[in-house]
Amino acid sequence: MSVVTMKKLLESGVHYGHQTRRWNPKMKPYIYAAKNRIYIIDLNKTQEKLDVAYAALREIAERNGKLLIVGTKKQAQTIVVEEALRSGSFFINQRWLGGTLTNFRTIQKSIRRLIEIEEMEASGSIQVYTKKEIALLLKEKNRLENFLGGIKEMKKLPDAVFVVDPIEDANAVAEARKLGIPVFGIVDTNCDPDAVDYAIPGNDDAIRSIRLIVGLMADAMVEPKGGVLQVAYQDQDEEDITMEDVIVNVEQQAAENDRRRRQRFEERRKRDERRRQQRYNRPNDNRDDRRPTENVEGNTKTEKSEE
Repeated sequence: MSVVTMKKLLESGVHYGHQTRRWNPKMKPYIYAAKNRIYIIDLNKTQEKLDVAYAALREIAERNGKLLIVGTKKQAQTIVVEEALRSGSFFINQRWLGGTLTNFRTIQKSIRRLIEIEEMEASGSIQVYTKKEIALLLKEKNRLENFLGGIKEMKKLPDAVFVVDPIEDANAVAEARKLGIPVFGIVDTNCDPDAVDYAIPGNDDAIRSIRLIVGLMADAMVEPKGGVLQVAYQDQDEEDITMEDVIVNVEQQAAENDRRRRQRFEERRKRDERRRQQRYNRPNDNRDDRRPTENVEGNTKTEKSEE
């Protein structure tokens, strides 16, 4: 039994890849077809890779290993925080600082500095400084919290790294692989699947797709601890679908999008036509036709013209 159904993958839009002009030839084994100049990812392959990645992460969690979730692109930032907190994992959702893993000792110094300022603020001892110095300290704290808040409790290197977008966060992938840390990642049709150890073919741009896959990885970390699974093994009693059903759905969705596009165009055309008619048929102001005349004193006045 797979950890997730193909129907759920379809509903989350995991099957949509990039445009056909933007692709990596190494992703060819994971591409089922191309429709409307968009690659369609083979959800059978996605399902298989998700099962493998889930089992590997669950094994790491059984050994009390820790996962670092990295997702700095805008649509992934909130999801990364939520799922990391739910699964007791570390996270980085802002810019990756060079050396976060390969120069971890230096990063630990920055983390200790962050904790020091937080303790000063909590105890009130920060008040011994001038207002300007306090402002500078708080600014430093906010900057460190922004970049290192998600790994503040990380005392040693993580046992695994999950990356939402291996292209966006290539530095994180490179550092982890240099240190021999297994890397899990979503690989869209423009990615190199060989860049990570556990490649999961899927849409790395859509929020629903990211939420589903990151949620599954979080469930893998939660399951050995007896936690509640929010994504894995859900809706298993429903009849699943095939890739033929996926293609039919894609074609139907494309037809519906085309219909809506034509409808919006027609509504816009009618609206513009009404505006033109209103402009041309605007009624006269019915003001009297007046012309200037001069009275006997030579002053200018207006006189109603006689018909």
